[in-house]
Amino acid sequence: MSIFLNERSKVIVQGITGAEATKHTTKMLAAGTDIVGGVNARKAGQQVSIGGRDLTVFGTVEHAIKETGADVSIIFVPPRFARDAVLEAIDAEIGLAVVITEGIPVHDAAYFWAHACAKGTESATPGAPRTPRTRIIGPNCPGIISPGKSNAGIIPADIAGPGRIGLVSKSGTLTYQMMYELRDIGFSSAIGIGGDPIIGTTHIDALEAFQADPDTDAIVMIGEIGGDAEERAADFIKANVTKPVVGYVAGFTAPEGKTMGHAGAIVSGSAGTAAAKQEALEAAGVKVGKTPSETAALMRTLLAALADSTAA
Repeated sequence: MSIFLNERSKVIVQGITGAEATKHTTKMLAAGTDIVGGVNARKAGQQVSIGGRDLTVFGTVEHAIKETGADVSIIFVPPRFARDAVLEAIDAEIGLAVVITEGIPVHDAAYFWAHACAKGTESATPGAPRTPRTRIIGPNCPGIISPGKSNAGIIPADIAGPGRIGLVSKSGTLTYQMMYELRDIGFSSAIGIGGDPIIGTTHIDALEAFQADPDTDAIVMIGEIGGDAEERAADFIKANVTKPVVGYVAGFTAPEGKTMGHAGAIVSGSAGTAAAKQEALEAAGVKVGKTPSETAALMRTLLAALADSTAA
């Protein structure tokens, strides 16, 4: 199995005629992703030839879903148009919207996330937030890959093959590095959630999905300075995750009070520091590496111990 994306996923690309979308659509098709069309209101009805495939450009996401049965949209739309593109995907009730676009204003991300929640299903718990019908990954993220099955985003498909490790990361670059470090073992799914202040899918969402996935044996979680997402994830792990988890937190040398890299990576006083996040994760039983390579080595040790216990 895998989480959120599999070989049956039918994918459309919003903004498919743009240069970046064309480049990455070619790569996704080569990886075996079932891309069934694209969306660009100004070029509706046209055909584009990408990666040896002739793909129809639809005027709306709703029309694309109706004609193709698409359940995933990858959004390569410039920042000033991205809010409307995501809203369109939500209104069409696509199952998964992967928002690759970087530089989306925070108020736009807040708007489309609130809209997704408002259109969601009622929670079984009174007073709890609605569950969005459209899962959003990102914005400002590399997307999600289930190696050997499907690739929705810009993660290089040849870094690692299928396996039994689940990976969730704030950082795109560290997603790639961790996949490369553990390429001989492989991944059930790897998801880059993005590091902006407001994102759709969180560490906790991915941890919950990996915990429920019978084909994921262990989890790597990569965080970074800023906010309290990693501390909240640590609380969730302690209460709900029985599979082994290793972690890495980027930003131990970052200066206080300065935004570093991702827009969400800002530290104030002791809040959001790498040390505080490491402490919270270790208190939840997560082994935290000082470097990505050390984190990968911790995963290898955990998997070896897991194999020994299974054999016994």
